[in-house]
Amino acid sequence: MITYPAIDPVLLQIGPLKVHWYGLMYLVAFAVAWWLGRKRAVDSNGLISPAQIDDLIFYGALGVVIGGRVGSVLFYHFDTFVADPLYLFRVWQGGMSFHGGFIGVMLAMAWYKRKLGCSFFQLMDFVAPIVPLGLGAGRFGNFINGELWGAPSTLPWAMQLPCERFPPDIFSDFAGPLCLQARHPSMLYEMLLEGFVLFALLWLYSRKPRPVMAVSALFLIGYGLFRSLVEVIRLPDAHLGYLLGTDWLTMGMLLSVPMLLVGMFMMFIAYRRVG
Repeated sequence: MITYPAIDPVLLQIGPLKVHWYGLMYLVAFAVAWWLGRKRAVDSNGLISPAQIDDLIFYGALGVVIGGRVGSVLFYHFDTFVADPLYLFRVWQGGMSFHGGFIGVMLAMAWYKRKLGCSFFQLMDFVAPIVPLGLGAGRFGNFINGELWGAPSTLPWAMQLPCERFPPDIFSDFAGPLCLQARHPSMLYEMLLEGFVLFALLWLYSRKPRPVMAVSALFLIGYGLFRSLVEVIRLPDAHLGYLLGTDWLTMGMLLSVPMLLVGMFMMFIAYRRVG
């Protein structure tokens, strides 16, 4: 068993201004995507130039932030939004959704492709490999924030949370007070799988010419599979619980399984076109 390290979620505070680790992870994600994008642009056969990566990341960042916030509100806090529509704009209260950010990025790339004169999937095939490390950075931000814990566990790497930071009368989830039982560090599982493993798969796979849409399909398959697997031990949000009367279906799984299925269908179509 491992004791959760005492990491202050606030990296730096100057007067009323607070710089949070979680926000810094977003900057790291965009910076890494920019760096990888410039490397990929050199071998993109004229699809995009290194100089155009600046605009690509700008549009992508808008899609992540706006889509992530809207997705969080609609997928996870819809009742709150209905009762108080202004909740959507209270970003300081937290709340970002990968699936919302993913939709936001797709919309942003659908807009930006017109400037490049390429197809949507040509651009998404280019973008897919530069995304996962940023996802990993975001999950590390979740870890520092002490959120998205998994079910109680007795595994050697399960984490015991200190009650000083997670008081039983304040911090609880679907399994009860956080600090009373060691937990699966599910956000670290996601950092490993959705971040590093998915990056390695996509980067290596995309180094050789692939049918249009195949790299995008592999992203959907990989993310959908990895997220769904982790959702088995990642507990649902306490205010949502398990869905549709089950004791296993979470919102994350409900949103991720279709990604896996659509990705498999896209991969089949991509190779059938060149078969």
